Amino acid sequence: MRTSDVFELLRDGQPRTRAQLADLSGLARSTIASRIDVLLRLGLVAPYGGGVSTGGRPPSLLALNPGAWVVAGVDIGASHATAALSDLSGTILAERRADLDVALGPDHVLGWVERVVADLLADQGREVGELAAIGMGLPGPVEHSSGRAINPPIMPGWDEYDVPGHVQRAFDVPVLVDNDVNIMALGEQHAHLPDTADLVFIKVSTGIGAGLISGGQLQRGAQGTAGDLGHVAVARAAEVLCRCGNQGCLEAVAAGPAVARALRESGVDAAGSADVVALVRSGDPRAVQAVRQAGRDLGEVLATLVNMINPSAIVIGGSLADAGESLLAGIREVVYQRSLPLATQHLAVTTSRAGERAGVIGAAALAIGHVLSPEHIDRAGARVAEAGAGGVVAAGVAAGL
Repeated sequence: MRTSDVFELLRDGQPRTRAQLADLSGLARSTIASRIDVLLRLGLVAPYGGGVSTGGRPPSLLALNPGAWVVAGVDIGASHATAALSDLSGTILAERRADLDVALGPDHVLGWVERVVADLLADQGREVGELAAIGMGLPGPVEHSSGRAINPPIMPGWDEYDVPGHVQRAFDVPVLVDNDVNIMALGEQHAHLPDTADLVFIKVSTGIGAGLISGGQLQRGAQGTAGDLGHVAVARAAEVLCRCGNQGCLEAVAAGPAVARALRESGVDAAGSADVVALVRSGDPRAVQAVRQAGRDLGEVLATLVNMINPSAIVIGGSLADAGESLLAGIREVVYQRSLPLATQHLAVTTSRAGERAGVIGAAALAIGHVLSPEHIDRAGARVAEAGAGGVVAAGVAAGL
């Protein structure tokens, strides 16, 4: 059994003794002791009070030590950015948000990221060496393996730019980059649906995209484009030209700008998603009907998705999600009608509870997932074992945590 396997027995936060770990793992106590020694030196576990004595000295308890290291989560949107520090349990320790135009280019935006992460570390009294990883979301297609945006439509100057390499000039840690919808899916799961292994997160805003989690794992596809629902064809859009150049795309009739355009054509003043939501909340019947129709269009695509991957939850986020039940009613109407009864038997269709913070929470979760991955822990453990005795923080830095 590897060091990471022993760590997994403690990752749930439940304190356990060495004897309990030996019983659970089937390993000899001497082997458990050596694995625990490595984890203690990495700072990933720590003593936790004392166990109940059965005669003699009480056994010592061990538990996950979430505060040993911190990660940074960064959510970059089209016109804003949020950065946060988190401990290894995903608890946000400090957060900062700013208006920031992604079209200003990577030097400007990533310069902001570097400054703010450094400020957050200083504000929390943390050394740069205590930062274990950085997770980041970008508002465009991302090749996850390289962390580079590929042909992003609203990000001039970012195409194939080496985002991890840029950030690593300031912080010598792993930098994980994904698209914004994927990290929102991770954020929603981490914050509100930790026991849900199969969920779909839909962002309905300027465009439409999905983050797919199946069997507990984020599904990115071969090139990282899984979940691009906005350019799936729907019947009502057959003659409508989409910004991608095709006709019939879901985005062309159901995204925020498309709904606003439909309202303007009917004589209602609506410049964008915010106006549409305001009109729905004020009870404007034409806005309510337009949003419900957008929900039906979404439902047409989601019904197929439900039949294919059978999620237990569909979560709607993005600016148009603030229209609430008007949007959800249209989605549910079509999904429950067209999907198989067994697939919808326990299906929940809700709006995001994490809201605008889903992205930054998910970016932190992306970083934590890397730091606490079996591969990373075993690699770090091997280096620490080779390095010999040393302080907890020093050993962790040497191991690359």
